[in-house]
Amino acid sequence: MSDPHTEAYPTQAVVLAGGQGSRLRPYTDDRPKPMVEIPGTGTPIIGHQLAWLAEEGVTDVVVSCGHLAEVLEEWLDAADLPLRVTTVVEKEPLGRGGGLKFAAAHLPHADRPWYATNGDIWTRFSLREMAAFHAERDAKATLALARPRIPWGAVETDAFGHITDFIEAPPSPYLINAGVYVFAASFTGLLPDRGDHERATFPRLAREKNLAGFPIPHGAYWRAIDTAKDLTEASKELAALGR
Repeated sequence: MSDPHTEAYPTQAVVLAGGQGSRLRPYTDDRPKPMVEIPGTGTPIIGHQLAWLAEEGVTDVVVSCGHLAEVLEEWLDAADLPLRVTTVVEKEPLGRGGGLKFAAAHLPHADRPWYATNGDIWTRFSLREMAAFHAERDAKATLALARPRIPWGAVETDAFGHITDFIEAPPSPYLINAGVYVFAASFTGLLPDRGDHERATFPRLAREKNLAGFPIPHGAYWRAIDTAKDLTEASKELAALGR
């Protein structure tokens, strides 16, 4: 008897790579954000993402381009990639939801589930486990959830107001949307043609109990690359992990 989880593992994905990355300047003056290299690796963010997706069984990826799309397309054409990549370019800004819908229309299998990831995420965890979690809940969409570290030191006090401890960069008490998703095939039709799915589609699915959240396992690596400091921290963290 076949394993329903195996049948649910997506083999196709969308990478949203159209952001301008203004907070990463000057690194993004001449390249889109996903083309910024992680120091010490010699590989741009999107290269790490595509390698991870391939390791997780993905064979086809649609990359949604925007800002300086030609730089990204040139690198993809020249790179020795472990999967098939198609690029699409928005002629005008469609918003994140509209961009997802536009890119998903170019996936090879419209009747099958798919992954999606923001183009500025550098992570490693089991997408297959996330897909199984998604299938078990029969969700329309599942979000990976991360618990990032607060970038400031925290102070603990007792009930009287005495300081009892200092904690450097503690984990956030809240889970956040990690920018990695599993979507049912039918999710594509729920996306707006233009606008943000997080303000329209996701709240509706949450009300209908069709939206699930998969906590990234403790110890798995995750970081959003938003600033030059994130690049430096990612480089240190990866060196510590021996990657």
